[in-house]
Formats: sequence, C-alpha cells, structure tokens
Amino acid sequence: MIMLMLTDPFMQRALIAALLVGVTAPVVGTYLVQRKLSLLGDGIGHVALTGVALGWLVGAGMGLTPNDALAVPGAVVAAVVGSVLIEVVRRRGRTSGDLALAIMFYGGIAGGVLLIGIAGGSSGNLMQYLFGSISTVSDADLWLTVVLSAVVLAVGVGLRHALFSVSHDEEFATASGLPVWALNIIVAVVSALTVTVAMRVVGLLLVSALMIVPVAIAQQVTHAFGRTMLTACVVGVVVCLTGLSITYWYNVSPGATIVVLAIGVYAVVSLLAPLLSRRRPAHDPHPDLPDDVDLPAAATERAAAAAKECR
Repeated sequence: MIMLMLTDPFMQRALIAALLVGVTAPVVGTYLVQRKLSLLGDGIGHVALTGVALGWLVGAGMGLTPNDALAVPGAVVAAVVGSVLIEVVRRRGRTSGDLALAIMFYGGIAGGVLLIGIAGGSSGNLMQYLFGSISTVSDADLWLTVVLSAVVLAVGVGLRHALFSVSHDEEFATASGLPVWALNIIVAVVSALTVTVAMRVVGLLLVSALMIVPVAIAQQVTHAFGRTMLTACVVGVVVCLTGLSITYWYNVSPGATIVVLAIGVYAVVSLLAPLLSRRRPAHDPHPDLPDDVDLPAAATERAAAAAKECR
C-alpha cells in the first residue's frame, strides 16, 4: 500500500513539496524565535493572501486559465514587500512591532477578500490558500517551490553565523561591524519566501505554526543554536511527511493534520523534557556564541572596545 502511494504522480509532487516545506520552515523559524518574532509568519501570511487575490485579478485581466495561474507569484511579491515594510516600520520605531503586525493581519485579509471579489471569484476560492490544498500542487508550483526552497536554505544556512549574531544581540552585531540593517532585511525576505513555499501544503493561516512549533520542540532537547535548527528541521520533515501520508488514506485537511501532529509531538516532548534536556552552564551567559559565531578577531576587539567605552 505504501508503494501504491509512492507511485502515484499526485502524491509524488505532494511529498516533494511537503519535504521541502518541512526543511525550510524550521530554518527560518529558528531565527524568528531567537528574535522573539514568532507571529511574523502570520502577518506575512495575511499579506500574501492579498498577493494571491492580486494574482487572480491580473490573471483574469490577461485571460489566463486557470484564473489562479499567477496566484503564487503574486503571493511571493506581496509577501516580500510586506515583510520589508514591517521591518522598516520596526526599525524606524514609528509604531510598535505588535501594532504593525496587527495592521498586516487585518489589511491582508481585507485586501484579499476585496480583490478576489473584483477578480470575479469568491471568498471560497481563498480557502485552499488559507488552509492548504495539496491536491492543487501543479508541476509549475512544484518547480517554483524547489527554487524558493533552495534560496531560503542557501541564505538561512549559508549566512547562519551572521544571522544568528543579529538575531541574538543586534548591539553586539553592530559593534562587531556586521551590516545589521541588511541582515534584518534578509531575515524578513526569507521569512516571506518561506511563507509562500508552505502556502500550498499547510495554508497561509497555519504556516507560522510549522515555522515555530518544530523549533519549540527542538529547544526542549537542545540549547545550542545549530543543533536546535537541525533538530527542528528533522521534526518538520517527519511531521510533514507523516501528516501528508495520513491524508492519503483519510479525507482530512493536510495542513491541519500536520500542525496537530507537530503540537502533539511538542506536548509529548515537553513531558519528557526533564529526562532529555541538558541544562546550560550557570557561568556561561551566552553558551551559543563560541560554537555558532565565528567573528573575525578585529570585530571582536572592536566590540570589546565599545563595551569598555560604555562603562
């Protein structure tokens, strides 16, 4: 029966998409948890919904069939623009981060519903994007998912040291000579790309859970940043593939199944955490830094000099 599932072309596309989502979402989620921006994925997801509806509108105007042919590209553009705007607002301090996210929540949903109506669709057409619909994954969607996932992994893993420094302590990163503003924008952009990658699998309303819950599970068993990211990726892949396999045999929502499985794993690990976790050394306030950040000696000296001046 498993071979039957694996030889089904529809399930082959779905499994590849789920695998990519399971790997990429926790990578970005690790940085968001470190930055205490766990709800950023929700805000971006709502903005991406407006992009989906905008893609519908443009596609209908161009006479494309199906009407949602440009839905994913529209979501990518809207999510990237929205994530950059929220970072600009947060950076300039014109409004608090939670207020900016709230505006994104409400504006994204309202814009999506309004534009989809103008495009000749209905709010029901948005349901597959809100909660995921793995059956709608086409070959074009899969290739776009592969490309976006490659970009997210290349940035998230390749710039791990610098991004961790900025996420852990912006003041220290600035004193170390790192381009903090550019790195913050990079985190925002890869978060937006991750949301659009996971849109078809778990839906825009549930994507944040897949970015955050595996990281929360990993933090129960390890404290080092690199090991947390790796463990979260393993958990993400397992719950995505397991949840998708369940939906092959039972008519249930794949996105909801995947998220419920992840939360179930979190509950079990939390109960077993006293036996599995290791405590951080009391004398080391930053246990991750020696293992995960390899700053140049000159940058370290500048940071020390700046700290001395502050005294």
